[in-house]
Amino acid sequence: MPRMLLAIACLWMLCGTGLAGEPVATMNLWPGKPPGDTTEIGPEKVVRGMLTNVSTPTIAVYKPQKEKDTHVAIVVAPGGGFTGLAMEHEGTQVVDWLNSIGVTGVLLKYRVPNRPGMPRYMAAMQDGQRALSIVRSKASDWDIDPNRIGIIGFSAGGQLAADVETNFDKRVYDPVDDMDKGQTRPDFAILVYPGGIAPRDGSVGLTPDVRVTSQTPPTILIVADNDRSENSVYMYLALKKAKVPAEMHVYGEGGHGFGMHKTDAPHGTWTRRVDDWMRMRGILGPGAPAN
Repeated sequence: MPRMLLAIACLWMLCGTGLAGEPVATMNLWPGKPPGDTTEIGPEKVVRGMLTNVSTPTIAVYKPQKEKDTHVAIVVAPGGGFTGLAMEHEGTQVVDWLNSIGVTGVLLKYRVPNRPGMPRYMAAMQDGQRALSIVRSKASDWDIDPNRIGIIGFSAGGQLAADVETNFDKRVYDPVDDMDKGQTRPDFAILVYPGGIAPRDGSVGLTPDVRVTSQTPPTILIVADNDRSENSVYMYLALKKAKVPAEMHVYGEGGHGFGMHKTDAPHGTWTRRVDDWMRMRGILGPGAPAN
């Protein structure tokens, strides 16, 4: 790729704007060095279409048109195996869809790759908890209902979302400022082909970091049968056992990582199922724009 085109592509990925309009707010998650970071990993860069070497995690807030605004907000966590971030089809394009149905999209750029000396998921989980705290503490500034703040995660971002929704009773970092007074519990969660929440040794159940209880928020799961769907299946069964309202859609095909890619295949309708679920749960409220 010519040097100028490479620079433009990198700038686009780093800004996280993609197809989305300009954010109304962008801020670093941490006032200083994030918790647990002890080594320098070099500047951010794009590798095989994914953003990596993220040491300064951020959130970018994208508001829908005022006449569409439902005052619901969803934190968006792209996937990438905790090595990179798929900032387009699991990030900015998701924000576009959320804005189209009147939802504020909060795009989370969390730390990748995973940090040496920490559990693989920990830096991302810290960033996810901090993002929920900030959004809730800034709800009035961003015209958000503090009782209708959710999270959506894809692949590794789905593990991040599952960790955040099941560990709100124990913050995994020491509070750093008043924004950490905000509750880390999302009011609902959307897990799209989550990875890493079922043991890879074939044993039944969830990994120890995913602690489903009766207080876990309502959750919808989206996955394809020809993916490692046991992650979603075990999560659904745990939610059902805990009597948490849950819904799961298993598509016959689609594989892993389909995100917002355009397709006429059945799995391309997953956003409609999520829209239906949010309406059924009363999250969007009457008069919300149609998907």
